[in-house]
Amino acid sequence: MIDKKSEWTLESAMEIMMHPTVDSKIWAEAVEWLLLYGPPEVRNMLEQASGHATRECFPDLEPSGYNEKGEPCYEIEKLAKHLGIEEDEAKEILARKENAHGVQQIFAGEEAFKKQ
Repeated sequence: MIDKKSEWTLESAMEIMMHPTVDSKIWAEAVEWLLLYGPPEVRNMLEQASGHATRECFPDLEPSGYNEKGEPCYEIEKLAKHLGIEEDEAKEILARKENAHGVQQIFAGEEAFKKQ
C-alpha cells in the first residue's frame, strides 16, 4: 500500500491545482494532499479559501462549535442536509477520510467547544 504522503509532491500538487482544465477529482485530491502535507502557508491559504467558499455556498450552515485548533465543527445531520445527501452517507465519507489520513473528522459533542 502506498503511503498517502508519497502520492504527491508539493510541485505536482501545485501544478495540478493551478491547471486550467484538470479533472475535478484529481484537483480535489491535490488540494486535500496540500491541506494535509503542504507547507503551513499553503495550508493556511487553502483553509481560508475553504472557509470563504463554505460561507458563500452555504450561508445558512453555521458551525455548532470549534475544535481545539479553532476549526469549525458542524453537526453531521445539518451538514448532510446542506449537501443534499443522507446523514449515513456523510458519516461514511468522514469516516473514510479519517481512516485514510489519520486525521480526526468526527468529534463527539464534548470534543468541540460550543459557540458562545
